[in-house]
Amino acid sequence: MLRLLVSAFAGMLLLCAPALAQEKGAVRAGFSAESLRGQKIVLLRPNVWVGSQSTGGMPEPNGDWTEQARGLLDAELKMHLAGLDNVIVPEPELSGDDALMLSEHKALFGSVAGAVVTYQFFKGNRLPTRKNKAFDWTLGPGTKRISELSGARYGLFILTHDEYGSFGRKAFQLLVGGLVGVGVKSGVHRGYAGLVDLDSGELMWLNADEAMGGDVRESDGMKKCVAQLLEDLPIAGAGAK
Repeated sequence: MLRLLVSAFAGMLLLCAPALAQEKGAVRAGFSAESLRGQKIVLLRPNVWVGSQSTGGMPEPNGDWTEQARGLLDAELKMHLAGLDNVIVPEPELSGDDALMLSEHKALFGSVAGAVVTYQFFKGNRLPTRKNKAFDWTLGPGTKRISELSGARYGLFILTHDEYGSFGRKAFQLLVGGLVGVGVKSGVHRGYAGLVDLDSGELMWLNADEAMGGDVRESDGMKKCVAQLLEDLPIAGAGAK
């Protein structure tokens, strides 16, 4: 009976698990480092979430881990982007409706990036309307307000989401693997980085990794994470870091 229950539950997990992306990055046609020459870029404060994964696979936030990762990410991004040909400005301090607007666009970026991974980067999962279609996603014209507030033409959006498998989750992973030979995922490590034309809202470049490497709670791990996030960033001098 235990074997049957575990087998059935493992099968459900496999059915619910998202397909792995075949591609990780894309650039809008005609866009390059030359397009960015002389343009100001605002680095939006990254969305960072760090926690654990319960035995059943539910995410459980950890405030201390999140704050630790956020500090390491801010420091590593500052080092990685220093000395580029473009002026990088920090996110402006906002309040009221403008702060709400910016928060909503950060959340929208995460949703759009997730949709790109699911419906464009994974070729076998493309919708009929996306088959053979160019990379042409957008956050909408509302980003124009971010340009007005920051003085920047482009915005660099970053999102990281890390769930570390709990002892119970890892034990369950071994149990299912040993009893029925089915793999159960322990941990989630997702990272999205995108460059948006704030005047139009168009997503010009995206790097979306559903299996990030490096422990974001440690300095060396965050260094690896940022290098993966900003891989192939179309800014002159970015590859030298």
